[in-house]
Amino acid sequence: MSEHTTHQKVALVTGANKGIGRAAAEQLAALGMTVLVGARDPRRGEEAAAALRAAGGDAYAVTLDVTDPATVQAAAKQVEERFGHLDVLINNAGISGSGQVSPEDAHDQIPSSVDLDMVRAVFETNVFGVIAVTNAMLPLLRRSPAPRIVNVSSHASSLTLTSDPDGPFAALLPSAAYTPSKTALTALTVQYANELRQDGILVNAAAPGYVDTDANNHTGHLTPAQGAAVLVRLATLGADGPTAGFFSEEGSLPW
Repeated sequence: MSEHTTHQKVALVTGANKGIGRAAAEQLAALGMTVLVGARDPRRGEEAAAALRAAGGDAYAVTLDVTDPATVQAAAKQVEERFGHLDVLINNAGISGSGQVSPEDAHDQIPSSVDLDMVRAVFETNVFGVIAVTNAMLPLLRRSPAPRIVNVSSHASSLTLTSDPDGPFAALLPSAAYTPSKTALTALTVQYANELRQDGILVNAAAPGYVDTDANNHTGHLTPAQGAAVLVRLATLGADGPTAGFFSEEGSLPW
């Protein structure tokens, strides 16, 4: 805590060395927050943090693999020792399971033939990793006067949207890994929100939209900055803001 007062807002974004996470980190830094760039690869994390600093932001790299409990605990210790608190946690790190392919080519996600090890790996990152990081950071978030948690979900997590035979997802291949992992994440978001509501910690799920990233082989039509906007909005909610919600940039989404 020696370098910052307790009034300086500190935000941790997981998976922030590229894509939506990096765009969110850039926007939070532009708002004057100290931004911690969570990344599995220390070199890539430092490169991203250095770029944020070069643009005038206050940013630091934090080595963090959400599936590795040792790095999660080490990251929490690092945040505590350097800053003493955390104001914003954006659980952005996630994997599709299919690698760098467009959703219409993700044949390995089809339920009847899916590899269970792939499903486990996706849930390990997209669901269990969120639990691990959130629980490790909660003691630090409780020291904030206005703590916010944002879980990065997807429009595809909506059972209402994906079950509609005439809806926007009707033409996509069924998914037994990525899509249900994000459905589980939105459900998990509600449970955390219900537990933490009395403590003033607002917890919401965000759907960035179809963003141009590695995860979809750059077939998305939105820029990372456009996708990150809803994350940043939920990360900076006022005291009267919603909790236990599921939002896109356009507003509330159906469960």
